[in-house]
Amino acid sequence: MKKYLPILFCLLFTSIYSQNISEKEVKTEVKEVTVFLKNTQITREKSVDVVSGKNSIKFVNLSPFIDAKSIQVKASGAITVLSVNHQQNYLEKRSKETTLLDLESKSESLRQKIELEQTYLDILNEEIAFLKENRMIGGKNDVVTVTNLKETATFYGAKLTTLKLKEIERNNTIAALNKEKFDIDSQIKTISGKKEYPFSEIVVTIDAKNATKVRFEFSYLVDNAGWFPSYDIRAKNVNEPIEMIYKANVKQDTKIDWKDVKLKLSTGNPTLSGVAPELKPYFLNFNIAPPTYSTVSNSVSGFVSDSQAALPGVSVNVKGTTVGTTTDFDGKYSLTIPNGAKELEFSSIGMKTQVVSIYNSIINVVMREDETMLNEVVVIGYGSTIRKKSMEKMERKMSISEIKEDASLEIPVDQIQKQTTVDFEIQLPYSIKSDNKSYAVDISSNQLPAEYQYYSVPKINKSAYLIANISDWEKYNLLEGEANIFFEETFVGKSLLDVRFAKDTLQISLGIDKNIQVEREKITDFKSKNFFGSKKEELRNWKISIKNNKNQAINMLVFDQVPVSTNEEIKVELMNISNAIQNSETGELKWLFKLNPKETKTFELKYAVKYPKNKNLIIE
Repeated sequence: MKKYLPILFCLLFTSIYSQNISEKEVKTEVKEVTVFLKNTQITREKSVDVVSGKNSIKFVNLSPFIDAKSIQVKASGAITVLSVNHQQNYLEKRSKETTLLDLESKSESLRQKIELEQTYLDILNEEIAFLKENRMIGGKNDVVTVTNLKETATFYGAKLTTLKLKEIERNNTIAALNKEKFDIDSQIKTISGKKEYPFSEIVVTIDAKNATKVRFEFSYLVDNAGWFPSYDIRAKNVNEPIEMIYKANVKQDTKIDWKDVKLKLSTGNPTLSGVAPELKPYFLNFNIAPPTYSTVSNSVSGFVSDSQAALPGVSVNVKGTTVGTTTDFDGKYSLTIPNGAKELEFSSIGMKTQVVSIYNSIINVVMREDETMLNEVVVIGYGSTIRKKSMEKMERKMSISEIKEDASLEIPVDQIQKQTTVDFEIQLPYSIKSDNKSYAVDISSNQLPAEYQYYSVPKINKSAYLIANISDWEKYNLLEGEANIFFEETFVGKSLLDVRFAKDTLQISLGIDKNIQVEREKITDFKSKNFFGSKKEELRNWKISIKNNKNQAINMLVFDQVPVSTNEEIKVELMNISNAIQNSETGELKWLFKLNPKETKTFELKYAVKYPKNKNLIIE
């Protein structure tokens, strides 16, 4: 009997102790959301009545994707926070989404209509069968006259025609209803077949000196939410400023809708291309080929799926940048790629993140389910008394305005420059559903003074790109991202706003102008080999012509190159570079000039390469 006394004492103590703790479940609303590029900080608050002594407050119905290490809890009043626990509730099931209920209702309604149409069709088939069985005229010994035969044939033909036409009509109606029901049932399977995630819960244990009302404010980071920048750039002509609309594309699938929240966007991170090409240095040496250039556009497109079907809403990002997009309903995506980019990152809720090398202009990806367990419990203890702090009040309250998909809103935004990041505070509370769709928010619109210049590298691409040079671009707090380009009131394609390597002047490529004609041709008469003793000499001659077919003068910048020798036995002699500005280290040549309307300018590029005749040298 004695050996059981300690056990009984412990059970009795535990029972008394647990009876002294007041437990309460509390539901809260999201108050404030700070969306980072890759994840989001959620802030909630609630006033709770507590009794004197120990209290356990369980904040329920929270996102399954909480980063437990990021949880912070503040409480007002004469209380001590004893512990903060994060846990997940696998027992409580979320109610069906309204969308799913609507789809199920439509499916049932269609089933009833199909059943009704099938009944009408069965009746028609019975009438047709009855008509065919009773088409005999007269009895066995009755005489059939021509008049009786005509009347019967007319009646039989008209009646059978009517019934057959109705049969066709009913069959067509049933086929259409079946197709509609199939589409709805497929959508139901897509929604209901999604993986179920448990709600998170935060349990806060406090010790209160007296019965009181405690105001709790807690925040945490969640995954499956973020934003990426994009731009609309409009240029009416080369004599007016550029209009640039800076957009934030916000998406979230945290399994919790954000309703009427205060939104912040932070730059922090806890087929048609308008990207102008760049030359590579042309170093000359034995058995080394000249630099080659890809002729494909600076864009990647493709299809993302799992093992069974297309995956909409997958985030596709150029790794190491803020350039990104999302897959559409059919799992397709298209993305402009900055020069030098090497990898794409694909991420989606419930799927393993994949990093893929950019090896082609079409990249298809099959994603796999992430089996990582979601039941990690982290306990964070606090031993200090939390003093009452005055809560900040919103300076202005405005009516809710829900962001629609692919719709831009003109809303007031405050830009706050921090030490390492910039925050955009949206001054309108609004809602974003947990549907993994992108919501475009206009966060700024600016008129940017620009100097326009046409840019061409005919060796790579015989096109003229219009470049806008922007000074003082730093004050706009821009991030790299895709840009939709509009020139002379026409959409001309997509480009890339890449600020990573910009210095005093930001260059924005406004795409190709077909009114500027660029040609580069080799003069074959000068492609020859001459021998001088132990030396061999090869001549190369190129003719570059630029024609302005526009009705206004333009500033033109043309690049080409000559090889640079890295071996003492190889000598490069420039015979004619048409007064180009030369970079002797890289071999780059540059012509900067003004071109009047309908004017054509021609440049000659001629050089000789001398090297030992017993050596092999590859010259373009």
